[in-house]
Amino acid sequence: MLLKLLLMFTVIPLVELWLLIEVGRIIGSFITIILVASTGFFGVLLARSQGLQIFYRMQEEMRGGFVPTDEILDGVCILVGGAVLLTPGLITDLVGFLLLIPVSRELIKKTGKKIIEK
Repeated sequence: MLLKLLLMFTVIPLVELWLLIEVGRIIGSFITIILVASTGFFGVLLARSQGLQIFYRMQEEMRGGFVPTDEILDGVCILVGGAVLLTPGLITDLVGFLLLIPVSRELIKKTGKKIIEK
């Protein structure tokens, strides 16, 4: 557990910083800043639209008398994806978009379900 926290709060930010510096060196610092800002902006828009779709699907499931378990997992993925997209960095942006795009989110959900079942 301690190792995971060390990775999450130390190694990942350092790798993100290194990657931003390298990308900035290659394509320029201004374009890198625009890139990071635009991924955050478009990520928020995507999270909003995906979140609304999931909200409506949850309502339909509950109206039908079903527990919206898949929709709840989708909502968690969208929430985490949106939060990760707000942190500056290219790796976290990639993870955030993977959690927001329905096709990749399904793969992540299947993997998560297997881990939870164990």
